Amino acid sequence: MNKPAATADLTPAASSPLLFEERACANGMRIAIATLDAPRSLHALNLEMIRLLDDALQRWAVDPLVACVVLQSSTDKAFCAGGDVRSLRQAVLDHPDQWPNAQALAFFSDEYRLDHRIHTYAKPLLVWGGGIVMGGGLGLMAGASHRVVTETTRIAMPEISIGLFPDVGGSWFLPRMPGRIGLFLGLTGAALNAHDAMFTGLADYFLPQQQRVALIDALCALDWRSVIPANHLLLDRKLRAIQAPAALLPDSPVRTHFDEIASMTASRDLAEVVDAIVGYGGTAAWLQRAAQALACGSPSSAALTWALRERTRHLSLADVFRLELIVALRCCAAPDFSEGVRALLVEKDNAPQWCPGTLAGVDGAAIAQFFEAPWPADQHPLADLA
Repeated sequence: MNKPAATADLTPAASSPLLFEERACANGMRIAIATLDAPRSLHALNLEMIRLLDDALQRWAVDPLVACVVLQSSTDKAFCAGGDVRSLRQAVLDHPDQWPNAQALAFFSDEYRLDHRIHTYAKPLLVWGGGIVMGGGLGLMAGASHRVVTETTRIAMPEISIGLFPDVGGSWFLPRMPGRIGLFLGLTGAALNAHDAMFTGLADYFLPQQQRVALIDALCALDWRSVIPANHLLLDRKLRAIQAPAALLPDSPVRTHFDEIASMTASRDLAEVVDAIVGYGGTAAWLQRAAQALACGSPSSAALTWALRERTRHLSLADVFRLELIVALRCCAAPDFSEGVRALLVEKDNAPQWCPGTLAGVDGAAIAQFFEAPWPADQHPLADLA
């Protein structure tokens, strides 16, 4: 990426997985840019990246000359492919009797704190969500004030395949999608394109991937102010003015199959919903893949996705993250997480042995234990979130 002469390079180190810079604008204000730079892992988040980004966002939030923040990756292939679950699995295996697992506690508490900060960030925060956006990557994107998708965008929350649940605020943003689409996506991990993201409320603007570098140059030419609401409007107007015509959006499977999804998820009984999705007998390849993913996924993850939808219905955003942290730590201690990561990402045999192996075998009392905190409420690591 070419830098103009008036640029402050804040990169912490040459080998850092995150690059930081501030670009000067014509009127003395600055654009702050954070770039995920771990291409070998498709920019999957580790604890170092989470902490570096959170520190930068806090610093920029109080800098009166920073008008707008941009979060992107260094490659077009992916924005962020999720979290480093391989390392978390190894930490659990290395310390089987540690509860809660110290590495899992540090990772998830800091990740959710970062995601909450993004949801509540006062200044304009633009996320360029081109390429692969999965799991933790969607946690970074979903709460941003200005979210861009492109023709290459592929979004998914595939946690059911690794014995987790749609976290990083998924319990907040999935239920806010039209109808019961969020429930369907949480149970199946079905992939979304740019049009799907716009339709479900995960994105705001559709731009060609090739405009990524030019967009930042254009932002530097804007007449930024010291008034935050005015800067939100300024950024919105610019993005709407340059976004691609809606006619160029790809077909949206979610929009096309909205009525079928509504029918399959209409029951108030999880087993009936699962049977309806898995039993899909139509010819739509997207729905076929979704059905297969649910059929092969962790039954306990399906039950947790359902239970979280019920338990978070009236919770605040901060309370959602607090509850998700408890459940995430319980998942790490349960057998399905280690087994799911092994089967999908370590040995890659795609043959997980879930425990229990069927939804009928999932005990309601066992699921309830996933919501039991290991500390008093006032000692929760995220107790200070508001």
